[in-house]
Amino acid sequence: IVGFSAGGGFDQYARIIARHMPRHIPGTPAMIVDNMTGAGSRLAANYLYKASAPDGLTIGNFIGSLLLQQVLGDQGIEFDGRRFEWLGAPVQDQNVCALTKSSGVTNLDQWFAAKKPVKLGGEAPGANDSDVPRMLQATLKLPIQLIEGYKGTSFIRIAAESGEVDGGCWTWASIRSTWKKGLDSGEVFPILQINGKKAADIPQVPNAIDFTKTPEGKQLIEAGIHAPSAILRAYALPPNTPKDRLATLRSAFDATMKDKEFAAEISKSNLEIEPLSGSEVEAIARKLYQVDQSLVAKLKEILVPKK
Repeated sequence: IVGFSAGGGFDQYARIIARHMPRHIPGTPAMIVDNMTGAGSRLAANYLYKASAPDGLTIGNFIGSLLLQQVLGDQGIEFDGRRFEWLGAPVQDQNVCALTKSSGVTNLDQWFAAKKPVKLGGEAPGANDSDVPRMLQATLKLPIQLIEGYKGTSFIRIAAESGEVDGGCWTWASIRSTWKKGLDSGEVFPILQINGKKAADIPQVPNAIDFTKTPEGKQLIEAGIHAPSAILRAYALPPNTPKDRLATLRSAFDATMKDKEFAAEISKSNLEIEPLSGSEVEAIARKLYQVDQSLVAKLKEILVPKK
């Protein structure tokens, strides 16, 4: 169950994994990808938690930053992220804001100096394409108008290409792969990255953390963006999945990450592999539930829209 639309980065990773992981599961079962879009992948996460049988036959792939939304008290969250059984993540994500040439903004200086807010497409609070713009607006004071409600990054790309929005902020692995044509043609520019360390292939693109003015601003970006990004693409099983089935699927996931045929298809798709095991995802997820309460209050003010 993938919480985002077909054609986006989440969908790409899931479909490649589904083609290769069955070889590493006893009996080589068929693996079918079902896109369950809505509310920044909340529908998929809630479904996995509440409606999926804990039999090892359903795997969920929703955006890991929803765990932070639970910590912040989001009423749309109907799960407890501490109870999911984690399989792992194929990559630790890096976030980038990309804008179209037609936006008139092709570098960060132009963005800071923009006379009118730059329109960014987003899905919903908890999705990185919504959380990153909110965080940048709060910590860097960048002029931004966030337009939410898109069902996936593929729809944000289409909206940007039609001039409905100026661009968006989501994972660099996805942008580099699914928006390659725009990047190669000079119609799309990576303007700013929001990462613990710079992406290796775009060292010239400035990093948000370097432009924060206060220690608190740095803490907010680290807790609100950097930490959730590490587990953004994690795969999970419902609570109470039998331990033997969890062990079988964790082993199969780990083996898939080392599979040469899998690696070749990932490379051909211009994606990356930087995997985390299920236990590593579990440890990072646990830390999100231990963020200092004073910081939680500030994060909530920024990331949870007032109704």
